[in-house]
Amino acid sequence: MFHYTRWTALREVLLWIVALIFLLPFYFLISTALKSDAEVFSTNPVAPPSAMELGNFAEVFTATGQSNILLGLLNSVIITGGSILGLVVLGSLAGYVIARSTRRWSKVAYYLFLVAITLPTQLGTVPLYIGARTLGLTGSPWGMIVLYTGMLLPLSIFLYAGFFRGLGIAYEEAAVMDGATPTQVFFLIVLPLMAPATGTVAILAGLIVWNDFFTPLIFLAGSGAQTLPVAMYFYVGSLVSQWNQIFAIVIVSMIPIIAFYLFAQKKFMQGFAGGLKN
Repeated sequence: MFHYTRWTALREVLLWIVALIFLLPFYFLISTALKSDAEVFSTNPVAPPSAMELGNFAEVFTATGQSNILLGLLNSVIITGGSILGLVVLGSLAGYVIARSTRRWSKVAYYLFLVAITLPTQLGTVPLYIGARTLGLTGSPWGMIVLYTGMLLPLSIFLYAGFFRGLGIAYEEAAVMDGATPTQVFFLIVLPLMAPATGTVAILAGLIVWNDFFTPLIFLAGSGAQTLPVAMYFYVGSLVSQWNQIFAIVIVSMIPIIAFYLFAQKKFMQGFAGGLKN
């Protein structure tokens, strides 16, 4: 039988304190986003807003030009969704071949992809930009999808290959005996079993692409296809920073990725649990 002791009470108090510490940044975020311009610079930052200034959200949603948040949100959704789709399709196919192949090249390729994960992509920014400009991929969301897919493909292959190696081949052999083709075996049998791995790849890649600032700033410069982090940058001036509107944009940018995480968190946790178990 469970007994509520002093030690239990102390642990609960400590957990509440830790939870409040983690929630404190969200308080500052929401509080500042609801303050007026005068209140942001004249009052104590810890103080709550005297009145809810929802006009900050209206202003960021009606902005035009390079600070167009709706356009940035749309571009971020397109680039993130397209990149995740490319990583899931290409990463699962390549990871399956590497995991199931018994030849020596498969192990060499696996470790090469592992090395590629550790290399910072910023080191190849100049040649990547030259190559993308030559192919006409700069200034376009579709070019960014190709770029992100190539940059994050080693991570996707590494995760999928690890999961495929822990998956027995009994289902595949049974499907082949029933007359299924290799394509049917993969897409109808193997890939659905990899739902936890797919959720892990989707969330990790989605967070990286959605929050990335440097790559879109370089490869989308001068175009109307800026992403949400880049559009947010135009609210930070050299003399005045519109912190209430910036925090309002941060809240807007958090909503889609949090919703996506809540939708896929079950597969995400299963993916980590399966990876640790294997």
